[in-house]
Amino acid sequence: LSDCLACDNCMTSEEGARVFQQNQKELFRILNLNKKCDTSKHKVLAVSICPQSLPYFAAKFNLCVNDAAKRLCGFLKSLGVHYVFDTTIAADFSILESQREFVQRYQRRNQEEHALPMFASACPG
Repeated sequence: LSDCLACDNCMTSEEGARVFQQNQKELFRILNLNKKCDTSKHKVLAVSICPQSLPYFAAKFNLCVNDAAKRLCGFLKSLGVHYVFDTTIAADFSILESQREFVQRYQRRNQEEHALPMFASACPG
């Protein structure tokens, strides 16, 4: 999050409020609050893990990627995180949708002046 360029191209103002909550200080604040209060008043914590981060953990701890994912998930849950999601499938859908859009634009390139080029990216942060 500290690498975010704040370009405002990836989110609405409502999502911006949620992004504020995505930092280490806020995570530990909520974890500590959850430890102190009744479970009925716990804030639900969800963490998403992107596929790009798993090889780093695997190499760091000399594990295969699947074992790194399992251990990272177990560690996060031991801290008090309720849900841990792997975003690999979301990345796969994103690639498929980009591919579909490119094929459509490529097929229309002679009929529409602005069909190409097509720009696509992932957040640089």
